[in-house]
Amino acid sequence: MSNKESPVKYFLSGGFGGICTVITGHPLDTIKVRLQTMPLPGPNGVALYNGTLDCARKTIAKEGIRGLYKGMGAPLCGVAPIFAISFYGFGLGKKLIRQHDEELTPLQLFAAGAFSGIFTTIIMAPGERIKCLLQIQHDDAKPKYKGPIDCVKQLYKEGGIRTIYKGTCATLLRDIPASGMYFMTYECLKNWMTPQGGSIGIVSTILAGGCAGIANWIVGMPPDVLKSRLQSAPEGTYKNGIRDVFILLMKNEGPKALYKGCVPVMLRAFPANAACFLGFEIAMNFLNLVLPNL
Repeated sequence: MSNKESPVKYFLSGGFGGICTVITGHPLDTIKVRLQTMPLPGPNGVALYNGTLDCARKTIAKEGIRGLYKGMGAPLCGVAPIFAISFYGFGLGKKLIRQHDEELTPLQLFAAGAFSGIFTTIIMAPGERIKCLLQIQHDDAKPKYKGPIDCVKQLYKEGGIRTIYKGTCATLLRDIPASGMYFMTYECLKNWMTPQGGSIGIVSTILAGGCAGIANWIVGMPPDVLKSRLQSAPEGTYKNGIRDVFILLMKNEGPKALYKGCVPVMLRAFPANAACFLGFEIAMNFLNLVLPNL
């Protein structure tokens, strides 16, 4: 890729990469949310799920394979613009930071990535809210929400735009540092594995993209747990927002609960983000070929 940054190409290529991500990773995302939000068992009760495989097995047994793809409409509709804006923000961040044609340092790449995290929240927060509410609907005889559009309508009736955007600060808390780690890891590994003056190969893209996904979630997992609980809770449960979620979680479950759903996240992170960056690089190479001056 040319050293000349093109935010427009980042925008288009990131959108394509995002679609690749959702199709690859949504089933494990459903499992993650169900593990994060399952009710605590009583004194003599049994946990709803014993882990990732148990959650997958029970979901498929009760709801079929389609159960793992519940709520995919919201991220699929939102993910192209989300990833497009995220990659655009990163491309723009790099352009603003780079003075001449010099190689950016890891810290500068982190700053450009963190900058991109701010961009995505306006779309990400409501999309995540809808996704979480649909994903925690199990095999209810009469689910509360029929789909993403019905979910938006009901939320708006309950409390307007504010209710749809519930969890925005929690999303920012997750996405700013996680996006910084995400893009920094990919760019550093990409530079390390690419020959001087050459272009990155498919295997290197998969490795760098997969590792970027894991780095993203190592940083983003604790705020993601808090966000999932806040966004899926009934209205009025946490009056002080994410602070109340954190206090209650620490009191009842301890620090380990901040990594609930970690296994499906890490299992998903590598292939989903490898697919994302592979899609991104393919789209970028195509755009460089057909629109070299863009």
